[in-house]
Amino acid sequence: MRVVVDLNRCQGYAQCVFLAPEVFELHGEEALMYSPEVPEDQREKVLRAVAACPVQAVLAGEQAGTGAG
Repeated sequence: MRVVVDLNRCQGYAQCVFLAPEVFELHGEEALMYSPEVPEDQREKVLRAVAACPVQAVLAGEQAGTGAG
């Protein structure tokens, strides 16, 4: 599965970092870094992070335009 973050929309709430720290990482107060290729064992955590983003900046799978795989 692939993940995409709209960094223009992201407000640095860091819910994704708390829910999937192996994929998302906050540098400084608002600079989000992430791995676009999600390991299979992180899939559920990333899907929770997608749902938890208050500004809907995190997209995964088909939402990210890359298919579910």
